[in-house]
Order: sequence, then C-alpha cells, then structure tokens
Amino acid sequence: MRTWTACKHIAAEPGVVLDLLTDTESVREWSPVAFELDDGSAARLAAGARMHVSGRLVGRKVGFDVEVHEAGDGRLALSAQGPVAFDVAYEARAAGAGSDVHASVSLRSGGGLLGRMAEQATAALLQGGALGLAVDRIANFATA
Repeated sequence: MRTWTACKHIAAEPGVVLDLLTDTESVREWSPVAFELDDGSAARLAAGARMHVSGRLVGRKVGFDVEVHEAGDGRLALSAQGPVAFDVAYEARAAGAGSDVHASVSLRSGGGLLGRMAEQATAALLQGGALGLAVDRIANFATA
C-alpha cells in the first residue's frame, strides 16, 4: 500500500472546511476525479454512510463502494473499494486565523488486470500532485 499526503493552511475555520469535505456537491467540485453518486445518496457524508459512486478510470467506467468511517470534529475518513481501493483521511485543525488541513490517500490494487492498471494510473495522478490540487481547491472554495 502506498500513501500520499498534502498539507495546507486555509484561511477558514475547521467547520467551514468540514462542510466542504462532507457536502457531496462540493466534493464533486474539488475532487481531482469526476464521479457520480449512483444511488441517490444523501447530500452530506456522515459517519456510517455507505454509497456507490462511479467514474472513469483508465478509459473505463468503474464503480466504487464507499463507506464513511468518520465525519465530524474537523475530520473525514472513508474507504472506497473498486478496481483500486482507497483509504482517505482529511483533518482540519484550528490554527491561527484558520485551519491547517492535512490530507492523505492510501492506495492498493483491487486485484486483477484492471485493478493493476487502475492502481498504476491512480498512483500516477497522485504522484503528479492530484491530492495537493484537491486541497488547493478546498482552500479556494473555503475562502470564496
């Protein structure tokens, strides 16, 4: 399993950041990968929520089962299982006149040829700075 991290100070309170992290429409705006909610899931991510999302990866439409483990107190943690598996965590801690935001994504293959291809493509996106870009977008939305 490989893990990527990104950190940034954002001139917004942790509650504002958490709202952006848990509002599904906002997530679609800052996420580096376009996706659709497949089952009309709730508009807000909450601990214990499960949903199915789909998007395009390595030129194919793929689906992921998502489980939200934590969504409160400035933290969002979830896992997604599909052709690749993700463990994602965001934390916004009060700091000065805003928040220090720490993000991490751990990645592993979901198995099979598609899983290996999807893992390599996703790793390339993350290595290329996709997580940092997502955190930058969160900062832009939080301070707009």
